[in-house]
Amino acid sequence: MTGFDLLIRGGLLVDGTGRPGRPADVGVAAGRLTVLAPGEAPRTGGAAEVIDARGRVVSPGFVDVHTHSDGVTLLGPSGGGSGRALVRASVLQGVTTEICGNCGSGLFPALPERLPAMRAEARITFGGDVGMYADFAGFAAAHARVLRANHLASLVGHGTLRAGVLGPVDRPARPDELRAMCALLDASLSQGAAGLSTGLIYTPGSYAGTDEVVALAAVAARHGKPYVTHLRDEMSRVEEALEEAIEISRRSGAALHVSHHKTAGRYAWGRTERTLPRIAALRAEGMDITCDVYPYTAGSTALAAMLPPWANDGGLGALTARLGDPAERDRMRRAIAEGVPGWENTVGNGGWDRISVACAPRHPQAEGRTIADLAASAGADPLDVAADLLVAEAGEVTIISHSMVEEDVRRVLAAPYTMIGSDGVPKPGGRPHPRWAGTFPRVLGRYVRELGLLRLEEAVHKMTGMAAARFGLTGRGVIRDGAHADLVVFDPAAVADLATFTEPLLPPAGIDVVVAGGQVVVRDGEETGARPGSVLAL
Repeated sequence: MTGFDLLIRGGLLVDGTGRPGRPADVGVAAGRLTVLAPGEAPRTGGAAEVIDARGRVVSPGFVDVHTHSDGVTLLGPSGGGSGRALVRASVLQGVTTEICGNCGSGLFPALPERLPAMRAEARITFGGDVGMYADFAGFAAAHARVLRANHLASLVGHGTLRAGVLGPVDRPARPDELRAMCALLDASLSQGAAGLSTGLIYTPGSYAGTDEVVALAAVAARHGKPYVTHLRDEMSRVEEALEEAIEISRRSGAALHVSHHKTAGRYAWGRTERTLPRIAALRAEGMDITCDVYPYTAGSTALAAMLPPWANDGGLGALTARLGDPAERDRMRRAIAEGVPGWENTVGNGGWDRISVACAPRHPQAEGRTIADLAASAGADPLDVAADLLVAEAGEVTIISHSMVEEDVRRVLAAPYTMIGSDGVPKPGGRPHPRWAGTFPRVLGRYVRELGLLRLEEAVHKMTGMAAARFGLTGRGVIRDGAHADLVVFDPAAVADLATFTEPLLPPAGIDVVVAGGQVVVRDGEETGARPGSVLAL
């Protein structure tokens, strides 16, 4: 063998399979890996660059299975300084592959006549003009025109697909519309999209019945790709929502992956003691079902999602028009107080004191404060404060919801079929959830080193090999001869998340080196400027 482009020597190899770590050197040549016994490397002809990894762990690059990073690199200079910080936050925590298109939301596919309207709404959702694309190939081509440090794969979002055929309307799809949706999904999966995702608490996905989702999941099944779902309810009806997902998987034949599994809101705390045994029993019976989790007790989403589904019928323009009508506001207020059948009522299950503003571009003074606090300061009703803010921001408000308890998070993390996803929402401005910058170091620092909830090898497997296997990332997620050269070198004694709700983009400690596509993209915790990343067609 001739020399390597890169040689990582003296580290503890944790290879992503879950097997015990072992001393080994790792060589990189032409974007592929070779595993070497300690001391073997000098006989292979040396290397262009050598990294001393003594006292460090060498692992596969982390796979973030749940992101909303579909558009952040497409913002370019319009993202400003915060946009640049958002782009690099993921790779600085060791993520070499992001999977976007989650929760039913993405930037493709759509019928040509729907693209202009959807592009306008995506501008609000993603914080700038990121485009809207007819299929996965168009999405991939747009990303190929920009440079990125790590890799990106994408699911097909059901909500986007539905809006791309029907529009954002509250009604069942006609047979011809469902056929059109299936055809668009089939085309994007054939081009390399990773699977089908739903966000059944979010409009317009929430307007779909179970049968519609079964028909679409069957298309994913024919491609051997998973059905990935944000359940229709993660609160008081979480068990019922899980059963719907199981039904969809069984009827369609698609493998099932439950996104950011949680039991949120005061009426659901502790129910992981029932949902997790249900999942384990199904796996024991042979069902292909997995889930992911982020290591925080707070989530993040759009403020508009706190309102009943009918409020969003017709899209953001229709929503803001309703919010300007006092009678419609009163109707929303009653819906939150009394509930709506089939709706996950986040505020009703928690309260406005658990909802804080993460991003309101025209009202930065509101960021970091709860809706209840803003209402108390103004002597106003919380619904009116939320409505006024949405109207003033044209719907562009992101929130953080403090809705979970630590015991449930730990139970999901410890489950052997759970992988790790940040659920990061990298949108310029404001105070995003710190999970976008801290998820993976937080698992390694807090839940492995400090609490001993997971073994190091087990945690790395959840972040790498398990994730790659679930989403068809062939040759990634493991360190073995011939695998893709995506790697992380970290200090197990120092790795930790530093991002907070006040300073959410602070980079972590202890992530020394990140390699993507055979190139060093992070060295000594800083980006090198290398941009070998690509969109992965699966």
